[in-house]
Amino acid sequence: MLTQPGTYALIMTGDSEQQVVIGKLGSLRVRPGYYVYIGSAFGPSGLQARIAHHTRVSVRPHWHIDYLRSVLRLKEVWYTVDAEPYEHRWAEVLSGLKGASIPITGFGASDCRCTSHLFTFTDQPPRRSFRRRLHTRVHSHGSILRHKLTDQPFLIN
Repeated sequence: MLTQPGTYALIMTGDSEQQVVIGKLGSLRVRPGYYVYIGSAFGPSGLQARIAHHTRVSVRPHWHIDYLRSVLRLKEVWYTVDAEPYEHRWAEVLSGLKGASIPITGFGASDCRCTSHLFTFTDQPPRRSFRRRLHTRVHSHGSILRHKLTDQPFLIN
C-alpha cells in the first residue's frame, strides 16, 4: 500500500433535495448540484487510505464528510502528492471560483481558521480555473492530478 501524504478534493453530486445531520455541526439541506470537499492526508496511511475511506459510505461517521457521503455520489478526486499541507490554500482558491458557495460554515474546518472546506456549485466545478488560480498563488505547488471514479480503485502511481 502506498502511503504518500497530500491534499485532495472530493467532487460529489446529488440529484435530490434532502436534509442531513452533520454530527454536532448541525443540519444541512442538500440540494441538487456539485459539492467539493477539501481535505488532507498526513497520517501514517496517507492519501491512498484516506481517499479509499471516502469512497465508501461510513457505518460509523467520524468526520463531517462521512455524514455527507451517505447522500452524495463521489464522482472524482483531485489530488496532489506532497509533504506540504495545501488544504487551506485549496479552500481559499476554491471559494473564489465563479459559482462557489458555502452551504454550511465550519464544515471540515474545526481545526483551522477557514470558513469551510465544503463548497457547492450548480455546475461541475472548473478544474482548469482552479489549477490556474492555485498555481498563480502558490508557485511551488506541484501537479494536481484527477481520478475519475469508475470500477477501478483509487491507486496512487
